Amino acid sequence: MVQAYGADTGNDRAEPRRTGSGSRFRDLRDRWTRDKGIWRRGIVLAVCAVLLTLVMVFHADIPNTIGNLGSLTETFLPWIGVFVPLLLILGLVRRSATALIALLLPVVVWLNLFGGLMLSDKSGSGGDLTVATHNVNADNPDPAGTARQVADSGADIVALEELPSGKVSAYAAALADRFPYHSVQGTVGLWSKYPMSDTRPVDIKMGWTRAMRSTVTTPKGEVAVYVAHLPSVRVKLHAGFTANQRDDSADALGEAIADERLGKVILLGDLNGTMNDRSLNAVTSQMRSTQGAAGDGFGFSWPASFPMARIDQIMVKGVEPMSSWTLPATDSDHLPIAARVEL
Repeated sequence: MVQAYGADTGNDRAEPRRTGSGSRFRDLRDRWTRDKGIWRRGIVLAVCAVLLTLVMVFHADIPNTIGNLGSLTETFLPWIGVFVPLLLILGLVRRSATALIALLLPVVVWLNLFGGLMLSDKSGSGGDLTVATHNVNADNPDPAGTARQVADSGADIVALEELPSGKVSAYAAALADRFPYHSVQGTVGLWSKYPMSDTRPVDIKMGWTRAMRSTVTTPKGEVAVYVAHLPSVRVKLHAGFTANQRDDSADALGEAIADERLGKVILLGDLNGTMNDRSLNAVTSQMRSTQGAAGDGFGFSWPASFPMARIDQIMVKGVEPMSSWTLPATDSDHLPIAARVEL
């Protein structure tokens, strides 16, 4: 009998091709398990993962004797996490089980250090006082507009840093209606809805005034408010992280705050350093960051175009942080930041 064209003879049947995602996963798994070099490849990637882990775990032991390398590492410590996805991709491309397993180390350590900031919102409701601070940039082309933007945050107290003498009147005029009390000391200023007294400059060993202190009498009592703009830092190939002057000023500011007679203290300003930087220990060891205690995310404030570090700070002592946030960008190279605290 002649078989008709196209009829099924039963001899040329093929196993149906599995095209689902489960099949692709099994194929990939089979290729990896048959690959005898899966543990030998990627040793360099695994070593890199271990090195990242060691930097995060022992960052406090990286010496500052050579170019302040320790402080530089601590300033940008959260950004070490960006190397993890890169190593993950390379590990997958290399089909290296060794690299992928080693990568768990920096992931766990990074989450332990920064997961609380990145993955949780610690802000709460309530509070008695809203404060804001902003490095306005000496070259700011719109002082009045910048001042109004910060005031629109609803702050009861506003601190401004990097005030050039020729533009102080513009900032003062823009804030006059909302803040009947204010004082400018050198290049920093403080505006308040509540009476200010015992206002004076604070010597932070710079040769000119970039810090001040004032007693603000709120409905909940007196609060010592400090405003500070610590010296700038630079990264230079021949000198490393040039931060010695900033470090000396931080020590002087820490001494002034330690000698403060009032129990409730708020520090506002541009410290040109992060809370991780050991060189600010004279200040950070005795005060709490509102962002770390009651913020949402890292709260990076500089540079405004692509924030990479929180060098602008609101810190408190004897005061409870309730919430902390960054404000919309102005014509400055820093973002303004604000916080609400309970007295």
